[in-house]
Amino acid sequence: MARLHQVARHVEDLDRAVAFYRDVLGLSFIARFDPPGLAFFDLDGTRLLLEVSAPPGLLYLGVEDIEARSAELSSRGVDIVAGPELVHRDEDGTFGPAGSEEWMTFFNDSEGNLTAFVERKPG
Repeated sequence: MARLHQVARHVEDLDRAVAFYRDVLGLSFIARFDPPGLAFFDLDGTRLLLEVSAPPGLLYLGVEDIEARSAELSSRGVDIVAGPELVHRDEDGTFGPAGSEEWMTFFNDSEGNLTAFVERKPG
């Protein structure tokens, strides 16, 4: 069905949080983009995103055929907040094959928690 693709964690101080996750916990640092103020770590194939503006505990679930999955959710009455849309073109291969694209659809679960479907597509 789906696999956990990414988890976002709200942080107050990105420098302090990067130091903690990288230096204290020893997580594998992938990249930092500043602006807009994002830091990524690898958790055995699942990404951890640290971001000041992230809501608490945003789940990103990797799926195949994001358009079909989004349409299916919508047909079931799920509140689609945004997407599916291209959110990142990985020109240099930071997160996978160079030139690949990352598409996302954001929706609210039954409790109003923001959740996302993610699909990596060849460029």
